[in-house]
Formats: sequence, C-alpha cells, structure tokens
Amino acid sequence: MDTSLEQKTILPKLTAKDFTSDQEVKWCPGCGDYSILKQVQSVLPDFVFEKEKVVFVSGIGCSSRFPYYMATYGIHGIHGRAAAIASGVKMMRPDLYVWLISGDGDMLSIGGNHFIHLMRRNPNIKVMMFNNQIYGLTKGQYSPTSEKGIVTKSTPFGSVDEPFNTAALALGAKSTFFARTIDRDPKHMQAMIHRANDHRGTAFVEVYQNCPVFNDNAFAPFTEKETKREESLFLEHGKPLIFGASENKGIRLDGFNPMIVDLEEGVSKEDLWIHDETDRNKAMILANFPDFKPYHLPRPFGVFYREERACIEDDMLHQMEDAQTRLGKTPLDKILSGDKTWTIL
Repeated sequence: MDTSLEQKTILPKLTAKDFTSDQEVKWCPGCGDYSILKQVQSVLPDFVFEKEKVVFVSGIGCSSRFPYYMATYGIHGIHGRAAAIASGVKMMRPDLYVWLISGDGDMLSIGGNHFIHLMRRNPNIKVMMFNNQIYGLTKGQYSPTSEKGIVTKSTPFGSVDEPFNTAALALGAKSTFFARTIDRDPKHMQAMIHRANDHRGTAFVEVYQNCPVFNDNAFAPFTEKETKREESLFLEHGKPLIFGASENKGIRLDGFNPMIVDLEEGVSKEDLWIHDETDRNKAMILANFPDFKPYHLPRPFGVFYREERACIEDDMLHQMEDAQTRLGKTPLDKILSGDKTWTIL
C-alpha cells in the first residue's frame, strides 16, 4: 500500500513493541515460529505507519496463532480457508495491509485449492507459509511437503506420497512473486519480508521452519555452520550463482540443465548463470534444484521470481466503474429481479 511522504513525516514512527500484543506466546521451546514472529514485528515499522491498517489472517495450525501475538487486527479462520478470507478482506478494503499466515499442512492440503487460485488471481496480499514438513499442532502426522519415506504417527511404515515442491507449485499456479528464507537466518528473513512488501501483488514467502518436537533438524544442512555454505545458494538479482565454503563453486547452465563448476579450475564468474528475478523459466529450474541428477545441487534461498501484473481487486474496481458508467446505478430491486422474466400460466 502506498504511503505519502507527508504521512511519513506527520505520523510517529512505530516500533516492534507497537506490534507486540499482550498475549503470552505459546509455542514449543525452540520452535522456529518465535524467530518468524520477531522478524515480522521488527520489520513492520519500516513500512507501516498506521497499525490500524494491518490485518493478519490465519487458518489452523501452530503458525495460525500468529494473529493473537500481533497488536493489529486479525482473523483466526478455519482450516485451509485463510486464503479465501484474506482475499475477501482485500477485495472489500483494498487500502489495508493484508498478511496471510499459514503452514504447509493448512495451506497445501485442505487449503490447496484456495492456494492455487490465490496465486493466479494475484490480490495484493503478503503470504508467509511456515514449512516444517510436518503437522505440528495435531501431533506429528506427515504433511504434503514431508519427505517420501518419513515415519510419522500416520505413516508408521514410511510415507509413500511424493511431496509437493512448493516453489514449483506456486510458479505453476502463476505466482507473481516467490521467495524462500529460513527461520535461523533473521537478517535474510527480514530482507525477504521487505521484498514481499515492496511487491504489488500476491507475494509468497516460504519459510523453512524447524519443528523441534516432531521433525527436528529437517533443514539442518542449510543452518549448521559445517554445512550451510555448501548446501545453500543465496540468490541476488544480476549476480552469478556462487556458493561453497570459500565461494569456490558456481552454477552454469548446460542447455536447461544446471551443473556445478569449480571456480578454482579456470572457470570464470562471467561463465556462470546470472540470476534474473524476472525470468520465469529459470525460476522454475531453480525450483526443481532438489530433483536434478546427477548433481547434488545446493538449495536456493532468496527471490526466485517476480513480475508486474494487475491485482484482481484493481481489475474488479475498474470493471465495476466501467459498468456503472455504461449502465448507470441500477436499483437493487431491478438487479434482484433481472431483465429476463416469464409468466407461468
């Protein structure tokens, strides 16, 4: 939402404390949700000048307690329906900052249908999906993003389901903005929240979030000091894809296939894949990094893709204004009765 310079100079600057409610935060010790909450509360004052303009919407799950802990307006919805509720709020009040908070089970299982339509419709909503690859609140069943073979209470012999690739799913549903971050990298998460806010449209941020009770260390390769730099690839627009403990490795494209090259063996940085956030085809390749063979490719973090596209609330408003200009303001009784009537003898 645009805020004028005049507003910025008149309204007092808010702080993280202004967005912190009086409710006791109740998540399990060590849960990644604590970090996400802190980063959101810390960053919002950078671009929100009236907290009464903010609405947090959630579904059901550990992540969905979020609205209680924010000193803003909030809606704790029903399972899988947060996207529908948030869309309705934005359609009726396009002036509001609308944030949708959900988990991988809530959003991609019972809420999967709403999720894909949210992506294609592109309302100006900011979406944060906490992905811990498990159902936490309902005590550890496997979720749509759980790895194949995982042993849980609902899959005692190992899951036989192929997990969703969240990035590929979002891009396939015509997402206009997809980014990935992780709970144990506060600085990077804050940067992704800023990028999501700057995007006009549905900005979808997947947050890898550790569940220490039911799926501990699911993302350890991307957070532990010994492995992080070898296993993680941080994307920056206009810069080559470089990773490794001493930044000695890069990614080069062989046709449509990514390959790892060693920068210490004569390969130049100019020969590497240069990240372009506006290239949907390359974004889809990045999304599928976990599945490429024979290489064990690093996991990408950052903004995969962004594009400028009209938001559905803007298109609907223009359509309504055009209809009123052409047809005038029709009385409600005429709308209800319609112009096609018949008589039954």
